[in-house]
Amino acid sequence: MNLPKYHETFIPILEVLNSGEMLHYNELLKRVRDKYYSDLPEELLNKKTKSGDLLILNRIAWGKAYLKVGKFVQQPERAMIKITEKGKDILGKGTLTLKNLQNDSDYIAHQEAKKNEKKIVDEEINAENASPQDLIDSGFSTIEAQVKNELLDKLKEIDPYYFEKVILILLKKMGYGEFIETKKSSDGGIDGIINEDKLGLEKIYTQAKRYNENKVREKDIRNFIGAMSGDTSKGVFITTSTFDDSAAKKAREAHHTIILIDGIKLVDLMHQYGVGVQVRNTYEVKEVDEDFFEEN
Repeated sequence: MNLPKYHETFIPILEVLNSGEMLHYNELLKRVRDKYYSDLPEELLNKKTKSGDLLILNRIAWGKAYLKVGKFVQQPERAMIKITEKGKDILGKGTLTLKNLQNDSDYIAHQEAKKNEKKIVDEEINAENASPQDLIDSGFSTIEAQVKNELLDKLKEIDPYYFEKVILILLKKMGYGEFIETKKSSDGGIDGIINEDKLGLEKIYTQAKRYNENKVREKDIRNFIGAMSGDTSKGVFITTSTFDDSAAKKAREAHHTIILIDGIKLVDLMHQYGVGVQVRNTYEVKEVDEDFFEEN
């Protein structure tokens, strides 16, 4: 007997959720394990990843993540998982393979939307032709992409005012100077002011829009530029969504210097500068030191 591969947990996850009950993430993992895999040998059930997690729960968690990408399950509230109508439909057919998922229109659309980042690498990697280092790199890319996806989901859930603060924290981490949060009720389109340098010789105005699906429009950029006072000509407009063509054009043609950061670029920067993420584990890959064995 072997532990299930992550894609072999698709149907068990959907069956546990099929009652329509919304389950907490951790509760879902445990219910799937207890209902479908409790007869596995104890040594398998207690097997852990190098980071210390139970491997069986880790596999189920990855299964849930892929189902969410394909919109077979959804997350209506923080850490709460629920089956979708699409999930119920596929459950009625009785099968959902990894290949089925990869050919699904929602999965394909999700991958195409991430064109500016490395695509999630599935288990289609040819292990016979790939070197161990290739497999490590592919696995690392998979985890990195998944973390970024989850990070963007979190940003879309948090309070809009806290989102504005997150942006200022990120800019500070990127090496800019001290920042000032403007008043929430009367900022006139400005969410924060950050010093471009440590001495505060020049200022940069920021605007942060926490959108789920709506795109930032030309009107939003125009209002932002109009709210900038005469002491600066630089601004950064950040959103969790994207900018429509008219908004991008307005920013390009403005007399001010306006930098646009969409959701994909935002999570790239947060991941790079360690904002909202933490190091879970560090792995070392060693090789023989040929110089050590050379005789002088």
